[in-house]
Amino acid sequence: MTGSFDEQAAAGYEAWYATPEGERADRLEKAVLRRLLERFSGGETILEVGCGTGHFTRWLGQAGWSAVGLDLSGSMLKHAEALDGVSLVRGDALRLPFADGAFDVAAMVTTLEFLDRPGAGLVEALRVARHGVLLGVLNRCSLLAARRRLNGLFRATIYDQARFYTVGDLKRLLRSNSENDSQIAWLTTLFPDWWPWPDERLPWGGFAVVALQTPD
Repeated sequence: MTGSFDEQAAAGYEAWYATPEGERADRLEKAVLRRLLERFSGGETILEVGCGTGHFTRWLGQAGWSAVGLDLSGSMLKHAEALDGVSLVRGDALRLPFADGAFDVAAMVTTLEFLDRPGAGLVEALRVARHGVLLGVLNRCSLLAARRRLNGLFRATIYDQARFYTVGDLKRLLRSNSENDSQIAWLTTLFPDWWPWPDERLPWGGFAVVALQTPD
């Protein structure tokens, strides 16, 4: 994502969260992220890799974490700096500019979808995180993903460049790039409006969150 499209995406990212659809997504996504972050009890520091405008990095800071956001996009970071409230670093997810174990947790929220080498990105996140990683992704096995792919047929969107994942895809990716005895937990959310429960261990919610705890 480069050039004018990068600028356009950065400008519209926070504005989307002010829409009714964006407000609902934000509330449900953060609720599930919070639930799985509880698995890292005692953790204090967190790196959000691919932080964009710092939307979730700011929220992590407000939730009590010492949070740092990293992104390669200067346009995204420019918007994050204007909104203030977070520590920011410009850097590549595939070559994180931090020492081994520099953070308790590394988070990637809608980041894997845009990496050319997702496995390498996970290896780097695991390298800098002592206790594990938290992933939030657009679930390929959902009505929401199908709608976004359909919209991309008629106009350019940020999702044209995304690689959607299922929960099974993520579990395989994590296990192939981490210790075999690591613990994996997951939930999905963003079900249709008529669905009575906000999150479930069901594989077709629009947003999937997976936490991997590495052995002590």
